[in-house]
Amino acid sequence: MPSPVTENPAAEPDLAAAHYAAKRAFETDCSDVHAAFAGAKVDFILLDVRSPALFSQSHLPGAINLPHGKMTAHRMSAWAEDTLFVVYCAGPHCNGADKAAFRLAKLGLKAKLMIGGMTGWADEGFAFESEAIAAE
Repeated sequence: MPSPVTENPAAEPDLAAAHYAAKRAFETDCSDVHAAFAGAKVDFILLDVRSPALFSQSHLPGAINLPHGKMTAHRMSAWAEDTLFVVYCAGPHCNGADKAAFRLAKLGLKAKLMIGGMTGWADEGFAFESEAIAAE
């Protein structure tokens, strides 16, 4: 009798590779974002989609505060159409980043969700900032 893990067979390697390649097109993680800001290359805009009050208390270095409800075609026109936006919120218990990525996609813009959000960043031991930087 199989265990609960093997009760459903694992995907074949080619299907698994395709699945995870597609998943990586939608997501990035705290470690990769941190590495980019540490000097690798910042070729994206990092958006904290939480409230301005939460953002002013603490946020990721280099992030701009832009709650998903304020993402309009007019506001987003400040950036080039081919800009990649990386969005995050409080953490796995919050779907604000999902809402932001959806809104950006509906506006015809590229977005990736930073999995883990603030919780993941803290779990990695990375530093936070508390200076307010809001999108104009």
